[in-house]
Amino acid sequence: MTLNPNFYRLTVLHRQLDDAERREVRRRAADPFRLLRLKTLKLAVKERLAAMTLGSLGRPALRPAFAR
Repeated sequence: MTLNPNFYRLTVLHRQLDDAERREVRRRAADPFRLLRLKTLKLAVKERLAAMTLGSLGRPALRPAFAR
């Protein structure tokens, strides 16, 4: 089984965002807006990874409730 390059790229990006979030939290004067942006981006990447995983299993991807 080969690893999808997009899946790998997204996992690397998720790890980088997680590291950046940890660094920002450790700063003395952490910027709450930067933290919010990092968390939002990390969640978006996580959702894309989940959609790719569910899509590869042959299940339909989950839609947000507001998209009905």
